[in-house]
Amino acid sequence: MGVVAAVLFVVLLSMSLLATLNWSLLAATADISLGFTQVHAPLGLVMLGLTAIMGLFFFAYVIFLQGSILFETRRHTKEMQAQRELADRAEASRFTELRGFLNAQESAQMARHVERHDALLLRIGQLEDRLRA
Repeated sequence: MGVVAAVLFVVLLSMSLLATLNWSLLAATADISLGFTQVHAPLGLVMLGLTAIMGLFFFAYVIFLQGSILFETRRHTKEMQAQRELADRAEASRFTELRGFLNAQESAQMARHVERHDALLLRIGQLEDRLRA
């Protein structure tokens, strides 16, 4: 944006310098036709004024565009934040579900381990009884 601003500044400075150097020509009066009537006024100043008004309208339009883009950016940011929070909650829910599943699997594994251990101790006890007999 710095290059654009510099070019606009140079153009504005050039126009100002040109208007200052040629002020006598700009202020010279002439007959101006408005279509339905004629007016005796300085044509250069009328054209310079119209150019200034057009520049102000363009400036207002740029400000309007910047404001609408800023508004849209804020709206998108809020939507993205809401979606991010929704995704974080869904991820936390999946982690909680996974933790519950892993705890259930661990409990089942421990129960099977205890059963096998008890079966092994029973078998060892039976073998010791046979050995004593």
